[in-house]
Order: sequence, then structure tokens, then C-alpha cells
Amino acid sequence: MSSDSQTSDVRPRSLIARFGFRHLLAATLALVAGTILLGIAAKATGSGLACQQNWPQCDAGPYNLLPANLPSFYEWFHRFVAMFAGFAIIGSAIAAWRSPTVDRRVAALVVLGMVLTPVQVYLGRATVTQYTMDILSLHFWTAILIFTMFVVATTLVWKNSLSTTHVRGALGIGLLALPAHVALSPTDLGMVTEYTPTMQLLQYGVTLTLIAASIVATMTGRWRYDDRTLVGLLTGTTVLALAVAYLGRRAVMTYSPVLDQLYVVLATALLLAFAAGIYRSGQ
Repeated sequence: MSSDSQTSDVRPRSLIARFGFRHLLAATLALVAGTILLGIAAKATGSGLACQQNWPQCDAGPYNLLPANLPSFYEWFHRFVAMFAGFAIIGSAIAAWRSPTVDRRVAALVVLGMVLTPVQVYLGRATVTQYTMDILSLHFWTAILIFTMFVVATTLVWKNSLSTTHVRGALGIGLLALPAHVALSPTDLGMVTEYTPTMQLLQYGVTLTLIAASIVATMTGRWRYDDRTLVGLLTGTTVLALAVAYLGRRAVMTYSPVLDQLYVVLATALLLAFAAGIYRSGQ
């Protein structure tokens, strides 16, 4: 075997051996989630507009090391964390693709995430230079797609450590998070009189929690239970969670009584699905 082949075989293994691929992927997922939430904070406070269509710099010289004001800092910090998330995505993809020990499904997911990252960066730039609602929405949903793929990939690599207890735990988290999602929404059932940036940040944090909890419960349930009814119920929680996330976003962006009512109906269905899943999985 040539020295080049030996180097090619050793490098990915040494990266995984040093950091642990499972932990590398989990850290990447945390960075992706953090980037999304910081982006929500920047949008809610109008911080992207503080840069006056400047990208990647803002208003304080190279790399915006000395932001001129708090909104400028929010936008800079969002870009700063996004940069590290991008590096982590690329590193995870390279390690997964080059390592023969990583599930090919995981490799495909993280490589696709890497492919989408430049698209997301371009859309992030467009939210500053153009700032249209269509671009803003596309930027958000691309981020959610990347987040979802990394949740699935992370769940796959932790498969052997997940048990029926984690299924019930994930369902319990979803059961607790869903009422908070509704309470923080700008619908008639919401308890928020003023939809402040803090409230938006909290609601989107709950949105990510709902999506992740339903995916973990569904995937682990399919591995650990033979009950087809339960597995179908768990799959339904993922579909409903994504629908609730979408309608919750629409409630923020566009006032529509019809969509608000549909949001409440699907949120109620999801709540019942979480409760039924906990009950049936414990039998």
C-alpha cells in the first residue's frame, strides 16, 4: 500500500478517534441550533438592517470586531457563530464520508448538509443586502432543513445508546414543549400581549425542541418497538410537529384566522399524539 493510501486511511480515523464522531456530530447539531436562534434574534431586533446592506463586514472595519451598537453586535455574533457552524458541518461531512466505519446514511445526510451550507450563506447575505420576506423565509426553512438532517444523522450515530426510556423521555419533552409553543404564539390562544424579540426567540427555541423530540421518539421507537400502532403514532408526531412548526411560523409572519385555527387544531392533535405515545409505550 502506498504512503498516500495510508495517509488517506489514517486521517479520518484519527479525527474520529480523537474527538469521537458521535460527539463531533452532536456538537455540530448544537452549533446549527445556536445559529438558527441567533438568526431569529437578529431578525426580531432588526439587527441585520444595522449593517446597512454590508456583508460580510458591517460597520466597524474588518470582521466587524468593534460593532458600533448593540444591533450591530447581534448581527456580527450571529455571523460569527454561523462561521463555526459551517466549519463544523464541513468537518463532520469530510470525516463521515472518508471513514468506512460511519453509516453511509449518516454520511449522505451530513454531506448534503455541507452542500446546502453555501446556499444558506448566500441566502443569509441576501437577507442583509435585499431583505425581502421570500428570501427571509427561504433562509429560515433551509436552516430548518439542515437542522432536521443533523438531528436524524445524530440520532442514527447514537442508535446503540438509545432505549425505550429515551422514547418516553422525548415524548415527554414534546408534551411539555407544545403548550409553551402555543402560549408563546401570536394567536388568540397565546398568552403574549406583545410579541417581543425575547418571545420570538423562546418560541423558535421550542420549535426546534418539538422537531428534535418527535424525530428522536419516532426513530428510536421504530428500532425498539414491534408495535405497529405505536410506530405509526410516533411517525404521526413527526409529521404533526413539522406542520405545527410551519403554521407557527405563518402565525408570526402573516395574520390569518384560518391558518391560526388550523394551527390550534394540529397542535391539539399533536398534544394527544404525544400523550397517547407515552401511554402506549409504557404498556
